[in-house]
Amino acid sequence: MLLILLLLIPVFVLCARRLRRNNASRKRALIQSLGVGGDSPIVGFFHPYCNAGGGGERVLWTAIAAIQRARPDIISVVYSGDTETTKASILAKVQGRFNIQLRPSRLHFVFLESRYLVEDSTWPKFTLLGQSLGSMCLAWEAMSKLIPDLFIDTMGYAFAFHVVAALGNVPIGAYVHYPTISTDMLARVKSRKRWHTNADSISSSNLLSKGKLLYYRFFMYYYAWSLSRARFLMVNSTWTKNHVDSILQHTDRILDLLHVYPMLTFLHEKPPIARIVYPPCDTAAMSNFPLRGRERVILSVAQFRPEKDHAMQLHSFHKLLQTHPEYAGSDTERVRLVLVGGSRNAGDAARVDSLLKLAQELGLTDHIAFVINASYPVVLDWLRRSSIGLSTMVDEHFGINVVEFMAAGMIPVAHASGGPLMDIVVPYEGGPTGFHARDSDSFAEALHNALSLSNAEELAMRERARKWAVQRFSEEEFVKGWDSSGWLSWLPKNS
Repeated sequence: MLLILLLLIPVFVLCARRLRRNNASRKRALIQSLGVGGDSPIVGFFHPYCNAGGGGERVLWTAIAAIQRARPDIISVVYSGDTETTKASILAKVQGRFNIQLRPSRLHFVFLESRYLVEDSTWPKFTLLGQSLGSMCLAWEAMSKLIPDLFIDTMGYAFAFHVVAALGNVPIGAYVHYPTISTDMLARVKSRKRWHTNADSISSSNLLSKGKLLYYRFFMYYYAWSLSRARFLMVNSTWTKNHVDSILQHTDRILDLLHVYPMLTFLHEKPPIARIVYPPCDTAAMSNFPLRGRERVILSVAQFRPEKDHAMQLHSFHKLLQTHPEYAGSDTERVRLVLVGGSRNAGDAARVDSLLKLAQELGLTDHIAFVINASYPVVLDWLRRSSIGLSTMVDEHFGINVVEFMAAGMIPVAHASGGPLMDIVVPYEGGPTGFHARDSDSFAEALHNALSLSNAEELAMRERARKWAVQRFSEEEFVKGWDSSGWLSWLPKNS
């Protein structure tokens, strides 16, 4: 095996040199196709799901818009796996979903055919490892099509950094929304707790749990190595920073002895310091919504992904109606649950179908509504009308939806973990800005507490929540943080 690796090294080196040599002509062709002229620097954004329309995509497009305003000479390149669409349709969706206008002449898409290699469905077993190896293949395809002057990962594919560094030899940065693996995940496997990342077949078996824990130890070790390849790191919350800091400091004496990584550490600089840059939230568009006269609607805004735990929302709402039947009546006390979210693929669509069946089983059909893939104006309309915002995701890394609830003048009820606990739904001006809960019973209780506030208490909480959200999580604050991250210093000096 060692002999094979030694024979492959010169092949890899020759391949990398060839890619770099041919890249100059590719860059000239790109600049000519955009009709901008000159020797424009190129910043590449690795975001294979750029057309998904979620919070991560808002970060991507807001960053690119800020670059276009501050440095109109820079060309932003997005490495996207959305091969079924076009540049024009993506930009139209960005405008419709986020109200962000971009200059097409300073934006280019490199469409990648191998995105299936990072799909969950491609790796039903050893998903973390499979997706990480798949991201390396995806990065190879990206570099073979165009090598930028600066590479920024905005989705969380740290293993791709090795390929970019080896083939492109360019500086690497990242905006980390959620660590691929965390100490919490190791703890859940060790304690044999059932989770959406720890199936019952694993958690119920002592042998399989030990095997998975060993697998996670290996993965954590190499993930730490991958993150350390970045020259600068931005993270979206205190929770994420704490985990990334812990990961970057992670060592394993046994693994240190088993491979050559310790001998290669001299090739790398010190690991980067993770800097908190809160995601941009469109607080300006929502801060003028009236605080009074809201409908008795509990609103959820989240993509239909498993970790968002929409089933918990249905069970919590069911518990609320059981313990307080007046909310199911037909008079002014009647309360509805509205779930607004994006469905990205067949997996999400199947989850929506299962949620509809669950709602029917719980007898909630007449009390809830699903709004799938809504346009931005429709989302805004629900935010303007609703009274309470509901978020049940455990360890939500940040929680843009919770910020939007608050900016829109709603009272948030969020899980007592992650960003909503540490950064967002926190006391402000001497009073609470919302409620926290952990299970269906406590969520039902928190929803009842929010619904039963006096008019004066309700108005005061809405005002505090809005002021905090607008002050701390605006697009302007994000741009300030992005600019101060030092990304610009890693462009070539002549750029």
